[in-house]
Amino acid sequence: MELQSVFKVAEIQLSYKPKLKPSQRPKIAASSDAYNILKESWDEMKMGFLEEFKIILVNRANKVLGICPISLGGVSGTVADPKLIFAAALKASASGIILAHNHPSGNLKPSQQDINLTKKLVDGGSLLDISVLDHIILNEEGYYSFGDEGLI
Repeated sequence: MELQSVFKVAEIQLSYKPKLKPSQRPKIAASSDAYNILKESWDEMKMGFLEEFKIILVNRANKVLGICPISLGGVSGTVADPKLIFAAALKASASGIILAHNHPSGNLKPSQQDINLTKKLVDGGSLLDISVLDHIILNEEGYYSFGDEGLI
């Protein structure tokens, strides 16, 4: 084996290509703003059928940098991998994130798993200087905000 081939490794590139100028990005000032943006981006055909997890990435002014789908699961759950969540936030140089997922059952009440995951991500975000601003659970008719309910 050649000595040079031992040192050949994959090159990693980070890129973020915003589609909107900063002045055109929507601003999130309340949980209802986040819900409306999420509802527009959600596939209505999946909302009541499959659980999906997404994040909204925001800058310091709470202007939306983008929405990143994290996972698509089954009827009763999906996996929200913290590594993928923070990888997306770091790649976009986001200052904050809003977590979001739907409950196909229509029940908006957070499960203990939802609460535990949120706490874990808030703690992880504080280490990276990325604020977890809210966690929205949504369905076709409404939403539940961890921030509004004092859980963040």
